[in-house]
Amino acid sequence: MLLGPSDPLPVRPRRILVTGCSGAGKSTLGRSLETRLGLPYIELDGLYHGPGWVPRPEFAADVAALAAGEEWITEYGYSLARPLVLPRAELLVWLDLPRATVMRQVVPRTVARRVRRQELWNGNVEPPFREFLTDPDHIVRWAWRTHGEVAVRVAQARERRPALPVVRLRSRREVRRWLGGPVAALAPGDARTTEHTGNH
Repeated sequence: MLLGPSDPLPVRPRRILVTGCSGAGKSTLGRSLETRLGLPYIELDGLYHGPGWVPRPEFAADVAALAAGEEWITEYGYSLARPLVLPRAELLVWLDLPRATVMRQVVPRTVARRVRRQELWNGNVEPPFREFLTDPDHIVRWAWRTHGEVAVRVAQARERRPALPVVRLRSRREVRRWLGGPVAALAPGDARTTEHTGNH
C-alpha cells in the first residue's frame, strides 16, 4: 500500500521504520514522530557505532531486542538489521528526496559537525575534511553513491510485506504536509504546528 503525503494512515502505527539515503532527514523525522506520537525513537547509528567508529558486537542483539518491543521508531538501515525490524513494522516512511536536495543538506551538516567537533555517537566526531578525498565511504560520497539504492530496498520490502503501508515523501514540503496532516490527525492533543525537516 503506497501512500502520499496527504493520504490518511489506515491505522495508528506503533512501530515505524524511516528509510532514505544518508542526509535525507531520517533522524530529524524520527524525532518529529517521537514528539508527535509519543513513540520512542532509537537511532540505529547509535547502536552500531562504538568508540573509534568500531562496530559494537552487541548490535544484532540490541536490534533484536528493539524489534521485539511493542512501540518504536527507527531507521530501515543496515543489512543485518533490516530482516529483524521489517517483520514487526506497521509503517514504512520513505524519504525519497532528490539527490540535489540531499547534497544541500548533507554537505553543510557535515561541515558544521566537523567545525564544531560535535559528538555523534559514543564519543565519535566527523573525520577531517581531507578524508572526503581519501575515503570512498566518506558520508558525502556515500550519500551520493547510494542514493538510488533506497528505491530498490523499498521495492524489496514491499515484496516481502505487501500489506505494509508505505508513505513516500519526495520533498521537504511533502514531509511538512504529512506531519501537519495525516500524522497530526493521529497525535494526541493539538499537534498541528508546522515541523521543518532538518539535515539529518
